[in-house]
Amino acid sequence: MSAGTPIPRSSPTKCAKRSPITTERINATVIGIDVSPHHYNPEESVENLYLNVDNLNMPLQFHSGHFDLVNSRLVAGGIDRNRWHGYMREILRCLRGGGWCQMVEIDFNAQSDNGTITDGHALRQWSDKYRQAMSQFKNPEAPRRIAHWMRHAGFTDVEERMLPLPMCGWSENQREFDIGVANQENIRLLLGSLALYPFTELLGMSITEFHVLVAQARAEAINPALKVRSRDSP
Repeated sequence: MSAGTPIPRSSPTKCAKRSPITTERINATVIGIDVSPHHYNPEESVENLYLNVDNLNMPLQFHSGHFDLVNSRLVAGGIDRNRWHGYMREILRCLRGGGWCQMVEIDFNAQSDNGTITDGHALRQWSDKYRQAMSQFKNPEAPRRIAHWMRHAGFTDVEERMLPLPMCGWSENQREFDIGVANQENIRLLLGSLALYPFTELLGMSITEFHVLVAQARAEAINPALKVRSRDSP
């Protein structure tokens, strides 16, 4: 699922393409939701995959008990502040008894594993400005609150994990190093695309100030000596 918002946003992943559910479980029916129709590529579709255009800030257009599994991923930049409790309740309503819900969000608060990121770094400034701008309409705390909201909505057996998400290849752990290498281009793109509207329109930054900050933040993100990461909450 992906949400509608007046604030343009970008994310590494929006809708499933050739997921194991669609290619291995041929009896399953998979419905993907996005606010924009432009992410659909008919050449990558399969027979049991259906992609709908919808706005998650509006009531979900599915009858009760419709799904066995709901995967909500990277929608925090689009869900309105006062929508989260209703969104959780509607997901629960749409699930069959014994169904599962998985929610994945990224906490865009840049941190350093060795403590070298300070308030003077561009990545810290980017994080602070992003939270300040988005707080006017969205909830930047959502990645840390999801488990609580799910329990409050009536979900049971809720499990929460916060995973480090390296911004480049710096970790001594091979798996995390590979994740950082794969994530580097995502970070380069989102530092600009996620922040353009909030920083210039909501915070009043000039376009020159914006580009300077983004360029500095990008340079820090790919510096392995800083060991920069964000957090992923599945």
